[in-house]
Amino acid sequence: MTALAPTTFEIPTLETERLIMRAFHLTDIEEEKAFFASERSRFVGGPIEESQVWRAVAGMAGHWQLRGFGFWALEDKATGRYMGRAGMWYPEGWPEPELGWTLMTHGEGKGLAFEAALAARAHAYGVLGWITAISLISTGNDRSKALARRLGAAPESHFDHPVHGACEIWRHPAPEAVQ
Repeated sequence: MTALAPTTFEIPTLETERLIMRAFHLTDIEEEKAFFASERSRFVGGPIEESQVWRAVAGMAGHWQLRGFGFWALEDKATGRYMGRAGMWYPEGWPEPELGWTLMTHGEGKGLAFEAALAARAHAYGVLGWITAISLISTGNDRSKALARRLGAAPESHFDHPVHGACEIWRHPAPEAVQ
């Protein structure tokens, strides 16, 4: 992907049955701080210091500007509470564009990551014209592997990330197989 992103970019808002998938708000950072202070964040580069969380969220927001796609903040329609993030990701050093997800503790076990990942993948395939997608999953992250499997993805190969360590590349079905 060498195409330049536009100089200004509006992050689209998507809605699912239970979620509003939107741009990040400053208030989301407090939930992210709690997540990144916990051992649960080990599969996505944590734990990290609070001062680094703001930069991490800013990086996710800025990814939209640089690539024209990125993670959405997941907001519960019923409560307005930040539940996590899901979307597309392709930072420097990634093997190829990824479909990813991370939920806060209070968002787990409700099928929200599945719901958000389906919407994000539909956007990647239908709006952005992607012909394939991967999910890069840390070797020990069994919950994400189960979700990838539920999404129809299958393990394809391994990738040793210089920061995150041993990961598996899970390949999602082609657009024509899921639409």
